[in-house]
Amino acid sequence: DNWAFLYAQRLALKQELPLHVCFCLVPKFLDATIRHYGFMLKGLQEVAEECAELNIPFHLLLGYAKDVLPAFVVEHGVGGLVTDFCPLRLPRQWVEDVRERLPEDVPFAQVDAHNIVPCWVASPKQEYSARTIRGKIHAQLPEFLTEFPPVICHPYPPSCKAEPIAWEACYSSLQVDRTVKEVEWATPGTAAGLAVLQSFIAERLKSFGSHRNDPNKAALSNLSPWFHFGQVSTQRAILEVQKHQSKYKESVDAFVEEAVVRRELAENFCYYNENYDSVQGAYDWAQTTLKLHAKDKRPFLYELQKLEQGTTHDPLWNAAQLQMVREGKMHGFLRMYWAKKILEWTHSPEEALRFAIYLNDRYELDGRDPNGYAPSPSPAGCLWSICGIHDQGWAERAIFGKIRYMNYAGCKRKFDVGQFERRYAPST
Repeated sequence: DNWAFLYAQRLALKQELPLHVCFCLVPKFLDATIRHYGFMLKGLQEVAEECAELNIPFHLLLGYAKDVLPAFVVEHGVGGLVTDFCPLRLPRQWVEDVRERLPEDVPFAQVDAHNIVPCWVASPKQEYSARTIRGKIHAQLPEFLTEFPPVICHPYPPSCKAEPIAWEACYSSLQVDRTVKEVEWATPGTAAGLAVLQSFIAERLKSFGSHRNDPNKAALSNLSPWFHFGQVSTQRAILEVQKHQSKYKESVDAFVEEAVVRRELAENFCYYNENYDSVQGAYDWAQTTLKLHAKDKRPFLYELQKLEQGTTHDPLWNAAQLQMVREGKMHGFLRMYWAKKILEWTHSPEEALRFAIYLNDRYELDGRDPNGYAPSPSPAGCLWSICGIHDQGWAERAIFGKIRYMNYAGCKRKFDVGQFERRYAPST
């Protein structure tokens, strides 16, 4: 279910050539820990096995793409290169670095297999909100939301076999924090991810429309880790979920809104706004109001360590933080509350954003993702919550200025706060 892979196979079949898959494993990436790398590597083991069955060698190259891939291309006489797309600056830099170092006669194509409507096709500019991108995406879904053609067993054998992969050695080569442990509830890999998709459709989809904002109800898809690592395609999930449109219209429409419109809005923001992870990326009105209230007296001030340990005065905030630390996932509704309180309890909007992104990227399985920075509610990105991206100005108040406010009392009106707090109580 990967358009870049399908395109590469089509090129290889047309030229009657073998096809190779390469993954360049970098020793560290932003604030990723062994929790993230473990999930990714176990998923890649499954990819390697599937590739072998399809007569397509899978190569795990250790190092940055610019250092290992051009040499691989030359050594194996590779006739063309196809890569996937990610709008974040580091992966975009990796693609640029490879392009500069490739032999001139090797064509290099990039396919957006990340989104259903390719990012640069959905819109040529940064969109203001979900309202402004929704129509553009829906207008193009009939063209792009189609069934995937099959991958076939590749008929042209490679001249060289793939080196056997020492997975354990790959683990030890990583320069990452090993104290944030892998989680037990999420089994990596496509087979496990598709099983979660099926359980969502069978058990939780019916209540997604009505209960997705209640952290005590099992109504969410929980698919974000598999989406993030490319182990389950969003397009596959939408195709499967849409089969139940007549039965659960409200839920299916809400899922399409979140998994397509809001998700692709986040990709659009990161692609067209180079300051997607800083206050400079916010709209002028938001920057002005945050600056105006930056010196307002905060009711509480917390250092990063206190926040990380979930030891604030607010039991709901602590419970949300501990859910993320333990499970690698925080309920989408609480992500909004969580990030907004960080703005209220730190010295400045810049510090709040830095802390929120650090904690999100360190603990969330789907951290370091466009969704962590930008989209409007559920799941809330840090810039939506703290800098009002894709939102509007609200009534002015201390600290927040015109940024949308959330408080404990508001949460109590929405769901049984006590029940959630008890579930994620601090371990004594």
